[in-house]
Amino acid sequence: MTPIAVTIAGSDSGGGAGIQADLKTFSALGVYGASVITALTAQNTKGVTAIHDAPAEFIAAQIDAVFSDLDVAAVKIGMVSQRAAIEAIAAGLERWRLRKVVLDPVMIATSGDRLLAPDAIDVLKRALIPRALVITPNLPEAAALLDSPIAESEAQMREQGERLLALGAPAVLIKGGHGSGAESVDLLVEATSVTRLAADRVATKNTHGTGCTLSSAVAAGLAKGADLAAAVRDAKSYVTAALVASERIKIGSGHGPVHHFHAWW
Repeated sequence: MTPIAVTIAGSDSGGGAGIQADLKTFSALGVYGASVITALTAQNTKGVTAIHDAPAEFIAAQIDAVFSDLDVAAVKIGMVSQRAAIEAIAAGLERWRLRKVVLDPVMIATSGDRLLAPDAIDVLKRALIPRALVITPNLPEAAALLDSPIAESEAQMREQGERLLALGAPAVLIKGGHGSGAESVDLLVEATSVTRLAADRVATKNTHGTGCTLSSAVAAGLAKGADLAAAVRDAKSYVTAALVASERIKIGSGHGPVHHFHAWW
């Protein structure tokens, strides 16, 4: 049976992040991808110049259209900038009884542009995080969710991951890509265990869409039947290889994208 995953996220007109990165990742990993678009963005490798949010009722219509027809095995949720959109997505997840949900709490783009309205953060924490199997914040996002300073050590990352579990998701993948040091370390924090995932830090400015790519790679693994730990390990390996290969493609003049199809091109 063909594994199917759905991305619920914003569109990146530059093609490096958001819906576009998610669908590329699904395809590269052998998963059929469908989409629910929450917002249109005017952006490129240098930044976001405009955002046009989809109405909540249209987001709900897309969810119902997709899930009433396709046998969806996993869902990735990315940019949801407004509280009404978050509430519509939470209701859709409940309506269709979706449990393999990867939530990437996208708040700020690689360029530094804010993508989540301040008044939507509480709704994200209350309505959406408890419906996720795993959330995948980077260091600034974890700090913002907890209203705390950014973690500067693995011990602090673990402590913040454990605090985030209290928001209701069974697992937290706290990502160390914004950290320093020779290794890029992510921690998969669950109620009874912590799994350390390390890779050599890749020296490149082509980091646009890295978080989107990682979360959608986790969803792809879940769609293919992997357990969470295996899906996260494979996603980490895929993103690291995509970062290493990003220097082989020349896209834009700012933060270029990772190379989603490094194994094929």
